[in-house]
Amino acid sequence: MSVAAPASTQTQRDLQRIYSIAELAREFGITARTIRFYEDEGLIKPRRQGLTRLYSAGDRTRLGWILRGKRLGFSLAEIKELLDLYQVDRTGVQQLRELLRRSRLHIEDLERRRRDLDAHIQEFREVESQAATELRKRGIDLAKD
Repeated sequence: MSVAAPASTQTQRDLQRIYSIAELAREFGITARTIRFYEDEGLIKPRRQGLTRLYSAGDRTRLGWILRGKRLGFSLAEIKELLDLYQVDRTGVQQLRELLRRSRLHIEDLERRRRDLDAHIQEFREVESQAATELRKRGIDLAKD
């Protein structure tokens, strides 16, 4: 029977854990090639032991943020800038302020694009209606379409 380590010991152990590229790829559902790409872009910087990449808990956390940033539509340059802010200010305040600023910009852009899409949809509905009306005038049965 094993006894769980105290939380502080467990947390310390987690922070010292080393991950392989295969482990991270599997965990995040991405390819090793993707991880190497992010490394080439300077987003993560694993230690090396010969040809083997050794990823820290910090690298793992950064990878999670990189993937979340991509899902949210941030560019790799934006993600790098946001992640690098933590190196400048370990409190994370600068990073959070910049994340807030950029998130607001993305929200504004998405809302503008949604308005544009709604306008396009409305225009296509008008075209659809006009085409259907014209076909009915010509005696075409639209139930077949």
